[in-house]
Amino acid sequence: MESHPETKTPGDGPMRLGIRTRKLIGTIVLLTFLVLYSFLIMTIAVSGHLPENGLVQFLYYITAGVIWAFPAKYLIVWMVRPDEV
Repeated sequence: MESHPETKTPGDGPMRLGIRTRKLIGTIVLLTFLVLYSFLIMTIAVSGHLPENGLVQFLYYITAGVIWAFPAKYLIVWMVRPDEV
């Protein structure tokens, strides 16, 4: 008799998270990360650490606007990974 990965008993080995659970956890982590990241980026921008050069500010905002996607990519890949049987 096969047991579902989420219904394993403690003696059956490590319990795997189902896709719905991973999506819930991933969504909460992603939203928390984006809020904290945006506060950090805004704090750096208004704290006077950036020069008053328009090109430097433009490059800062372009870079900061793209960097968040790299950790988010790995989190999303983990979230949508198919359940193992």
